[in-house]
Amino acid sequence: MEARKQATVLSQTKERTKVRSMTLMALFSALTALGAFITIPIPPVPFSMQIFFAILAGALLGSRCGGWSVGIYVLLGLCGLPIFTKGGGLSYIFQPTFGYIVGFAAGAWACGKVIELRGDHQFSTLLMGCFTGAAVDFALGSVYFYLIQNVYMGAEMGMWKVLYSTVLLFLPADTILMILAAALAKRLIPILKQERLI
Repeated sequence: MEARKQATVLSQTKERTKVRSMTLMALFSALTALGAFITIPIPPVPFSMQIFFAILAGALLGSRCGGWSVGIYVLLGLCGLPIFTKGGGLSYIFQPTFGYIVGFAAGAWACGKVIELRGDHQFSTLLMGCFTGAAVDFALGSVYFYLIQNVYMGAEMGMWKVLYSTVLLFLPADTILMILAAALAKRLIPILKQERLI
């Protein structure tokens, strides 16, 4: 009888944890979508707050849940919801900036994975995770941008110009955002753990 009660309590605890994880994933999907509308229109790649929310998802939720939360945002946009900076739909994969959108999900996963591998939530670890996630996003985004511009659009844009206009131009602002994400994660993780949300 006692064993059955313990099994029931364990099952209920797992169910509550799953619901909390799904709620947080949905929240970060929504925040990443919201970040698309907080933009500064700098051509050829607009500056947005999406990278901040995506990397913060990885820092707080871990590699699996963080990556999935941003991945859900990407899938919803591809299904037609106008939640990317220039709309949505399957044709968005031909936008030069789509690599950065995919990079948000990969970056969230990478950020969470670095923190998990280090096994602590020190500020230095969180910062390393955030910068790793941002680097993954920049790498995927710039390579995709180059390929779409040169192969699909035939624009003959050199790699140096791509790196300057899609990476170097954004480094100062995104460096600040990654420091802020790490600092916010450092403050929020103990609270979320206390409330058993993560």
